[in-house]
Order: sequence, then structure tokens, then C-alpha cells
Amino acid sequence: MSLRTALACLLLASSLLAQSTGALTLEAVGHPTLRKAYEGPAATRLDWLPDGGLLRTNRDGNRVALLRVDPATWEAKPLLDASPIEKALAGAGVAEAAAKAALDRGTLIWNPDRSAFLLAVAGETFLVELKGASVRRLIGGKADEPTFSPDGLQVAYLRGNDLYRTEVASGQETRLTTGGSATVFNGRLDWVYQEELYGRGGFGAFWWSPDSRRVAYLSLDETKVPAFTLLDDRTQPQKPLTARYPKAGDPNPVARLGIVDLQGQITWMENPYPGQETLIVQVGWDPEGRLLAAYQDRIQSWLDLRRHQGTASRALLRESSKAWQERLPLPWFLPDGGFLWESSRTGRQHLYRYDKEGSLVGAVTTGAWDVRKVHGVDAEARQVYFDATERSPITLDACRIGLDGKGFTRLTERPGTHRVKFNATFTAFLDTWSDVHTPPQQALHEGSGKLRRLIDANPGADWKALKLGQVSFQQVKTRDGFLMETMLVRPVDFDPAKKYPVYQYIYGGPAAPTVGNTWNRSMSWFQFLAQHGIATWICDNRSASGKGLASAHGIHRDLGAQELQDQLDGHAWLKAQGWADLDRLCLDGWSYGGFMVTFALTHSKAWKLGIAGAPVVDWKLYDSIYTERYMGLPADNKAGYESSSVLKAAANLSGKLLLLHGTLDDNVHPQNSVMLIDALQKAGHSVQLVLLPGSDHSPRAPQHRWARYQAMWEFLSRYL
Repeated sequence: MSLRTALACLLLASSLLAQSTGALTLEAVGHPTLRKAYEGPAATRLDWLPDGGLLRTNRDGNRVALLRVDPATWEAKPLLDASPIEKALAGAGVAEAAAKAALDRGTLIWNPDRSAFLLAVAGETFLVELKGASVRRLIGGKADEPTFSPDGLQVAYLRGNDLYRTEVASGQETRLTTGGSATVFNGRLDWVYQEELYGRGGFGAFWWSPDSRRVAYLSLDETKVPAFTLLDDRTQPQKPLTARYPKAGDPNPVARLGIVDLQGQITWMENPYPGQETLIVQVGWDPEGRLLAAYQDRIQSWLDLRRHQGTASRALLRESSKAWQERLPLPWFLPDGGFLWESSRTGRQHLYRYDKEGSLVGAVTTGAWDVRKVHGVDAEARQVYFDATERSPITLDACRIGLDGKGFTRLTERPGTHRVKFNATFTAFLDTWSDVHTPPQQALHEGSGKLRRLIDANPGADWKALKLGQVSFQQVKTRDGFLMETMLVRPVDFDPAKKYPVYQYIYGGPAAPTVGNTWNRSMSWFQFLAQHGIATWICDNRSASGKGLASAHGIHRDLGAQELQDQLDGHAWLKAQGWADLDRLCLDGWSYGGFMVTFALTHSKAWKLGIAGAPVVDWKLYDSIYTERYMGLPADNKAGYESSSVLKAAANLSGKLLLLHGTLDDNVHPQNSVMLIDALQKAGHSVQLVLLPGSDHSPRAPQHRWARYQAMWEFLSRYL
């Protein structure tokens, strides 16, 4: 037996022994092969079909099958099996391994009526029709972000940095734009627009019109945006990875909005703000086929919703605030031509009704809570369905209310977090619920909220068999009376007469709460610490609380200061409990949380240890759109950038610091950690560094997650 095999067997044996005694091991928390899935099995994958049925995707190993489920009887009938698709793909010349891999990924792009889907295989795109399980090559060559037209007869997509379309019936391809290049993106988002405006993951910047005859798209010119190069040192020779990345104050990509018809005829929209730097932050269409777009100024102090008629446009409404204005969703349109609009104008996110000319009719929702997501409008019943924090700031419920603002109803019963998907008529919804003690469970409900069927019970027996520390939520007042939400995990066999070290986790970024009554993927780590006599404390400073935009405004133009003082106010509550050893505090955070860790250790003496992952150490080093939203331009706010800089205060480091950073982090560049280490060494301070080779901003690879847990536990064991 090899040494490696012997060690693996030893680890497995110790892990099994620990599980039998209710103890958690570090391997069970994060080891690449020995990690225990305490969250339970994956939920049944279900999606609503247009006719009110459910589409269930079954996986058996690398085999995929699609079934139609009747919500009333739960009878399942086969729609499609992977075997005939694989055979058809093989007949089209696709290698068996490539066909299996494509189906195993399960990335199916459906047409509107769910009768067919697109499947990317070996650099080509195939159309798979459910009827007869027919398969044919639709698009030859690589096609990015393929999207069906509303009538299902066309597919638009990107090839390189230009926009194309293919007719589904004939397979005929038409190039819609030209001029795309390394610096001109037609229909494609660049890094900063994708990261900070349109959502991570997809890079498509084009939108079909309701009549399927036109495509609106953004053209982004990055010519003046500085390039940033990362080096992949895992190979010889090194591989340079270069991307355009505007840091605070740098030139942004220049955006233009155009419409192209199916023959490739382009019409450019007039710029409504000549001579001003603006961002185009939303694009869409109204039901009558008129183009909509939302614009913001560079530092995002206002937002205009504009409707286009021809190439000109007029502002339907403007939102602004005394600090910054968040990007808002496009409106939900009503049968009379009016619309519902989300706004934080009162300091809380609520729904407002406007007439078709853009005049305010009135508020639909009000109160000391926030609308989180609108699911849609039942036009016949004149009701809107949405998610909200009405019950508690740390829970999420599905709700409905009349368009006249009357008849508010909470549709989800159990306290916790509900993630729902409604059918098209709002007569039923799927609900994935969890709370801090219970892993996710999925159920089918009637539109009224009545339970119809428990689909995934997921009792969490393995989790409940562990020796667990008590988890509690509490509200803690700041020095000026703001109620911060906090979560505490007490050590196992807690004795209030004893003193315990405290591990504190933080994110702390604007409107990004961490405390929630929901299943927490990090709870096994927190409970591992609890079994070793370490308490876990999470405190959402007011700007991170998500309690309306107004709660975050105190950090405007001076990131770090108010957040730190709020956290110190939380320590005052901990101290008053009597059991927390404030001489043994560790602060851990990633990204904005990494900034908070390094800022706290250089601007206070409250923490003995700090663990900072991918920290922003000077806001002039981070991207323009995010940073300037909160800080303004560096030239206009020199004092704020100076006071928020960790680099400037490196000499004041108090406590021991562990840094972790992915070597290919294209979001918070490793440059941040290198510059901080340089400043600390020049000031005579030591620092520990763990690099995650090849990792981007979010360490997902099993070896990176394990390296992170190993480094943190070794650091805590040695120094806390």
C-alpha cells in the first residue's frame, strides 16, 4: 500500500469515526473527496411549462431524461430520453464522448413553447425537437449566448464580437452587425458592464423585439479602457491573460444603443445626453414594441427611464438620491398601457403605479420593509406577486397585493427563506424553503399558498445527528440606535461562566446582508468551530443590512469608517454577555469582506487575528462602475480615497494577518495583495500568504476550497 493510499484510508476512517460520535471533522467540512453533503440531495429539478404542466429533469449518473409531470396527479410521462439524442448526434458525426458530455451539462436553451431546445456540442449548436426526438445541426461553428425569438422562428447569437441570426426552419444564417473587434463589442457585454450592471454569468447584450422582427443591442467601444494582464504561472511558458478593466477614474467603455432588423439594417438611437459620460444600465421593449432604456450618469447619482420613438426618446421618469442611485429593473406593464415601477425613493424598495404617459398614480406597497423581486402581474385579478421582507428583515416571503394597494397577502407560511416559481396563471407555485436549522425543502403550493404536495422532504438526518452549537439571531443597537441584525453560533456544551474565543465572519458591502434565516452553506464550518470551543459571530453593519437604500447612505464617499464603527458597536454587545473573550477575536472576510478585515486591522486594535481573502486594499485599484457609485471620482474625492485606503494605513497593522488570493482573480486583482504585502513589509510587519493557483475571484475548485479551510484552521489553531 502506498503512503498516499494509507493516508487516504486514515482520513476516511477518522471521518467515519467522527460521524458516528456526532463530531465534525475538517475533512467533512471541505475535503475534495471526503466532504459530507449535509445539505442533503439535490432538489428535484422542476420548471413550469407554458400549459401549466411541470418539466422534470432526471439525472442518473451521466444519463438525462425529461418528463412531463401533471401537478394535480403527479403522474409523470416521458418527454425525452438521452439515448435517442446521442444516437442522432452520432449520426450527425458527433463523437459519443462529446454528446454525452453536452447532455450531462444539461444546459438546454428552450424555445418559447418548450417544444424544442438548443444544445451546444463540440463547438456547434444542434436543435433538438421533443416530437420524435429529432436532432439537426442548426448553427455551425461557435455560437455564444444563443437566444430564440419570441415566436420561436429565429435564433440570435454572437460569433466573436458581432451579432448573427439563424432561421430555425431553413438553417439560413445572416450576419447582423459588422465591425466587432478586440475593442468593439456588438451585442456582447464587456467585463465591467457584465460584472457591475447586467449580472454575472451571461455576456449577451441584445434583446429581441416582441414581434421578433428586430433586435436591440449595445455596442461597447473599449478602445480607451486600460488593459490589465494576469499571468498564469502554472505552465511554462507563462500564459498572459489580458482584459480591458477600467479602474476608478479610468475611461469607461463608450456605449451606443442600436436596433438591427433581420436583414442587418442598423438604426442608431440618438444620444440623449451629448457631452456627458453616461451608462446604459437597462434595455428592453414595451408590449407595443417601443424600445426602452435606462441611463445613469457616470457616478450613478440619477437614473432616467426613457422610451424611444424612432431614434429619439423621452424620459418617462427620473430617480435620484442624496448619495447614489441603484440600477432598477425595467417596469412591469399593465393592460391599460400603464406600468409598475420599483423605487427606493422613500429609503425602502417599493412598488409604484404609473399611467401610460409616465405620471404617478400612487404607491402599491408601503412599509418598513423591502420588495426584493417582482414575479409578475395577474392582469385579470389585478394583483401583483412579489418577494418581500415584510415578515422580518432576515426572512423572505412570497406575497401578493392588489394594484390599488389593497389586500396584501403573505402566501408563504413558515418563517425562513422561500424561493418560489409561479406558473403562468399564478394558480400554483413551487417553493424551495429553508431556515438556519433546516436544509432546503421543495413543495408545490396552490396560488393561495395552500400546500398541495411536499416534493423534497430533505429531513437533514445526518445534520441533526451531529453535536451542534445553539444558533440564535438578535438585534443589536448601534451607538445611534440603528438595529443591526446578528447571528451567533455558541460553542457546543456552552457554559456562560466560561470565556470563549470568537470567530467573526463579515462581508459588509453595501446592501449585501449576510445574516439570514436560511440554510447557510458555511454552517458546517461554523459548527466545526463550535465543537472546538469557538463561537461564531456575524453582524451586518447598517450599510450591509439591506434595510432599504437609505440605510447604506452613511458610507457615501468614505468606505470603511462607518462600517468599522458599527462592528465595534457589535463588540460592545458581545462584551456585555460576559462570556466572549474580546482578546481572542478573529475577523474573516472575502472580497469586500477582505477589505473590511484589512481596514479593521489597520484602523483599530479590536481583533487579534484577521483572515482576508481577495481584499480591495485601495479603492483606486477596483473597477470604475462599482467604486464610483459609492466613492465618486478619485479626482473629486481625494480625501475619501485617502481615508479608505488600507495601503496608506499599513504601518498601523494590529494583530496577525492571513491573506488568501487566487492567482487569476480578474475581479479583485492579485495586485491588491502584492501591494499590501509590500507596504506591510516596508513597515516591518509580517504577513502569511496562501495563493490559490489558477483560481478566479470565487474559489470553487475542490483543491482551492480545501486549501482555504486548511489554512484558516491552522491559523486559528495556532494563534486564537
